Amino acid sequence: MGRKRNIIKVTLVGSAGNVALLTFKLIAGIVGHSSAMIADAVHSLSDFATDIVVLFFVNISSRPQDESHDYGHGKYETIASFVIGLALVAAATGIVVSGGIKIANWIGGEPIEMPGRLALWAALVSIIVKEALYRYTVSVGRKENSQAVIANAWHHRSDALSSIGAAIGIGGAILLGHDWAVLDPIASIVVGLMLVRVAVKLLKTSIDELTEGSLPNDMEQEIRTLIESEPDVSEPHNLRTRRIGNRIAIEIHVRMDGKMTLEQSHLRATAIERKLKERFGNQTHVTVHMEPIKHG
Repeated sequence: MGRKRNIIKVTLVGSAGNVALLTFKLIAGIVGHSSAMIADAVHSLSDFATDIVVLFFVNISSRPQDESHDYGHGKYETIASFVIGLALVAAATGIVVSGGIKIANWIGGEPIEMPGRLALWAALVSIIVKEALYRYTVSVGRKENSQAVIANAWHHRSDALSSIGAAIGIGGAILLGHDWAVLDPIASIVVGLMLVRVAVKLLKTSIDELTEGSLPNDMEQEIRTLIESEPDVSEPHNLRTRRIGNRIAIEIHVRMDGKMTLEQSHLRATAIERKLKERFGNQTHVTVHMEPIKHG
């Protein structure tokens, strides 16, 4: 329950921050005539929506294994990460399209309103708050080994980056004068493209897990090394690995002396399982298939 409580706590803290920033940035964007700040407020709205997604799915993923889910419910966290990635793509696309329309209208002769200083202050406050939320959230996500929380942390970081872009565009327009008001929508497009890049990374990780992608090569090599360190065990092969939310599953074939008793070989397999669980977590799923080394 400690893991679930920590994830809920960090998500609720992020939600409170998102609601406060969403309100402040939307008011600042409207009053300050800043499309970049309004786009930034929309991003904060998507952040709040993903907080709800995390809270919903973490309740499901924390359930123990049952008759219908022999490997537990961990992949619901992966689904949450995927949904967060999609939400980020949607928010980024809206920002880019909105900025593009404003620039196209400007080229066609339609003037762009100058952003006000309130919008600039909102951007600066957002940078500080969202970076702090990112650091807090990602530390909890890594501690609890939660991809959904880490994904949500990147949503905070992307909002901080969004606010940096907005601050540059708004500040540049204010300092350089009305002729440079176009910097505001240009900044919103740059911000949107940055968000797309972050979203693609989140989606790739989630899709890899949902499609049973293997663990990285360095982790698989570490697994082989741990197994080979066990006495009387050799030739680990047919290694299969995958992630199940915050857990991993390992299947491996090993060779042992064919003259060993069943009890001895069982003890060796149990020792391998213990080593892997000590390294990768007590909830790691381990299956060891033993093959005899035949003597001619």
